[in-house]
Amino acid sequence: MRPFQIIFNPISASELTKMPRELQLFILGEFRGLPQQVLTTDLERFGRLERDGRVLHRYRLGDYRVYFERHDLGLVVHRILSKNTLKDFLFRSSLPTGEDAVLQRNPKFWDLIEVARRS
Repeated sequence: MRPFQIIFNPISASELTKMPRELQLFILGEFRGLPQQVLTTDLERFGRLERDGRVLHRYRLGDYRVYFERHDLGLVVHRILSKNTLKDFLFRSSLPTGEDAVLQRNPKFWDLIEVARRS
């Protein structure tokens, strides 16, 4: 089996460290089976957002949404957002509450994802 890494960018790592320890362990624990799923499927089980040829996937973990993309080494986690934060984001953006299709069309969401690259 080839090596598999889960890479947290600076923003997602910061979001994770701000959570209570039990929640951190829950989220990290849920990633245990993820390598096999990412390597052996086309990620149909996860939400999919696409823009300009770039594909992000959404992984629901309880009240949190983890946005990630495939990488040569495994996957890169871009954001870990509370569903309440996501609802607030959608409300502030005056959008309906449908997640993937709505977020995919919203440039503000992609700015939220891209902020780590600009830092």
